[in-house]
Amino acid sequence: MSNPRIISGKAKGMRLQGVPGNITRPITDRVKEALFNIIGSDIEDASLLDLFAGTGSVGIEALSRGASFVHLNDIHRLAIAAIRANLEHTRLKENAKITQQDAFILLTAEPDRPFDYIFIAPPQYKNLWKEILLKLDQNIDWLADDGWVIVQIDPVEYDPINLECLTEFEKRRYGSTLLLFFEKKQK
Repeated sequence: MSNPRIISGKAKGMRLQGVPGNITRPITDRVKEALFNIIGSDIEDASLLDLFAGTGSVGIEALSRGASFVHLNDIHRLAIAAIRANLEHTRLKENAKITQQDAFILLTAEPDRPFDYIFIAPPQYKNLWKEILLKLDQNIDWLADDGWVIVQIDPVEYDPINLECLTEFEKRRYGSTLLLFFEKKQK
């Protein structure tokens, strides 16, 4: 798979450094473009938390399109090195925070801000997407009141999930990728 590129905005057309080995599964340009077409201009001045950031492709795309702040998190040292290099290469590091931490531990902390978008693309076929959603559901202050949680999984992994604070409102399939959209339940 070729290295991901930035599709639109300030860093349009720039290729990103990949993460050596097979510890990440980069989002395809097709899916990333579809995702940002759905979000549209709402990404401008928005904040995004990428819990399993990998190359940083989604967060850097958000910054390129005008997001005000992006928090990129990954547990792997090689992913963190790629994220740093990619932010430097695209000259978009000013509004980014990078953490190297287990996403489950991160979500147990008190958030320093609520995020407009939380992107979750964990390792596949381990039900981690459900576990991390449950963890987020228990500490919902990570999500802004009108925010979205977006989960990227393989369609074979999909199974409805019961949550206290979040509700699924949309799902879109792009070949072997399924995007799930969640928002806070109305009280």
